[in-house]
Amino acid sequence: MRVLMILFAIGLIGFGAWFVLRDDGLLEEVTEERVEGALLAKGLPVPMAECMAPKLTDKLSISQLLKLEKLGPQDGEETVPGSVGEAIDRLRRVDDSEAVQALVTTATGCGVSTLKDSILG
Repeated sequence: MRVLMILFAIGLIGFGAWFVLRDDGLLEEVTEERVEGALLAKGLPVPMAECMAPKLTDKLSISQLLKLEKLGPQDGEETVPGSVGEAIDRLRRVDDSEAVQALVTTATGCGVSTLKDSILG
């Protein structure tokens, strides 16, 4: 009986891990929602945030997504960078070239797609 209980517990833990970690699992959904929410909070238009969030969560690890939070304004900074130099300084704060590259390429692709959709209707 004890062996059956142990096997049942192992099976339950395995199922729980699969449910959370699988593609489109609970962890990915929560992360994608959080990324989209953060993008919206930073002032991105809804279509851009909706386009970028799933792509960023596919390309980056959770630790890299957390590093991107360093792009936000620090004390004395405006919400949106006032110059190219200020924007570059914020990108340097991330200190993860792969995360920055993913952000820039995703933003560029989604920007072109969003622009195309708005022009073509």
